[in-house]
Amino acid sequence: MSGLLDGVRILDFGIWRPAPHATQLLADMGALVLKVEPPTADPMRAFPEIFVGVGSHKRSVMLDLKSEAGRARALELAASADVVVEGFRPGVVRRLGVDEAAVRAVNPSVVYCSVSGFGQTGPYSAVPGHDINYQALAGVMAPNGGPPVPDSPTIPYADLASGVAAAMSICAALYRRERTGEGEYIDVSMADALATFTGSVSGGRFEAIDAELDGGLPTYGTFVTADGKWIAIGLMTEDAMWRALCDAFGFDDLRDLGIRERVGRAAEIRALLAASFAAEPRDELLARLGSGVPVSPVLSRREMLADAHFRSRRTVLDTADGRVATGFPVVLRDHPALEPGPCPAPDQHADDPWGDHDG
Repeated sequence: MSGLLDGVRILDFGIWRPAPHATQLLADMGALVLKVEPPTADPMRAFPEIFVGVGSHKRSVMLDLKSEAGRARALELAASADVVVEGFRPGVVRRLGVDEAAVRAVNPSVVYCSVSGFGQTGPYSAVPGHDINYQALAGVMAPNGGPPVPDSPTIPYADLASGVAAAMSICAALYRRERTGEGEYIDVSMADALATFTGSVSGGRFEAIDAELDGGLPTYGTFVTADGKWIAIGLMTEDAMWRALCDAFGFDDLRDLGIRERVGRAAEIRALLAASFAAEPRDELLARLGSGVPVSPVLSRREMLADAHFRSRRTVLDTADGRVATGFPVVLRDHPALEPGPCPAPDQHADDPWGDHDG
C-alpha cells in the first residue's frame, strides 16, 4: 500500500535531531529521504538508540560540502529533489554553497526548509543554543515566573516541536506547489515553536477566577498515591465530573459546590484530595474513579511502552528486529504510515542516491 507522500524526494542536510525528525515524519508517510552526511557521518549515530528514530527507511550519501566536488554533487542531487531541508546555524549553508539561492538556481520550484534554534532573523539568530536554551527563552520552564520546572528537562521538546512544525509546513508548501508550480522558503525556529505552545494566556489556571478569588483549581494537578506512584487529575469547570469525584469518596457535603466555591476553598479541597489519594494505591484509585473523572496514571517511559492503549493504536509496537519502538503519531487509515524500519549505513547509497536502479 502506498504512502501519502509516495514519489516525493527530500534531500536532507540535517544532523542531530530537529531537521531529521521532520524528514523522518515525511519518510514515514512514504517520502524518499536522502540523508547527506558529512565525511565523519551524522554525529547522532553516536547514539544509536536515538538514531534509529530519525534514520528509519532513509538513504545515505556522504559528501564533503567544504570541497568543490562535494558542493557540485549536492547541487546535482538538489536539482532533482522536491524538498531540501537543512538544520545548520544561520549562514552556514551559504558558506557551504547549498543555501536557498544556490539550490533555487538549479531547481526554481523547490521547497527549501531551514530549521534552526532561533530562526534566520532576529536578535538571537546567531546565538548558539540547545534544547534547554530554547525552552527557557520560550517561557516553557517557568511560564508563571519563579524557579524553572524542571530545572533539567528530560524531553527535547524544542527538537521535536520544530520537527513537527517543519513537516507540517513542508506538506502545505508541497500542496501549493502542486497547484501553482511555486516553491517556498520555510524558516523554522525551535524557540518559536515552543513560544506558541506557551502562548499569551495561561492554560493551567483560570486567570479571571484567580484574580477575583485569589484561588486556583484544586482539582487540576498531580497527587502521590499510597504506593509512591502518581496520578494526574484534570478536572476543571465540569460540575458533573466534580460530583462523580465526590461520590467516589463520599464527600457528600462538597458535591454541590460550584466552580467559584471550589476555587474559593481551593487549599482545603486540595488537602482533602491529597490525603484521600495518599491512602490508596494508584491502580485501585484508577478503578475507583472509573470513567467519570478525568484521571490518569503518571507513567514512566517503561510503563508507557507497555500501555494497552498505545499498543492497540500501534503508537508503540514491536519491530521485526526485536526492538520496542514508537511509530507514526497519527493514524492514516487509507494510506498508513510506514512502521519503523532499517537505517542506512553511512554512504550506503553513494552509487544510487535516489534508488533509481534499486531492484
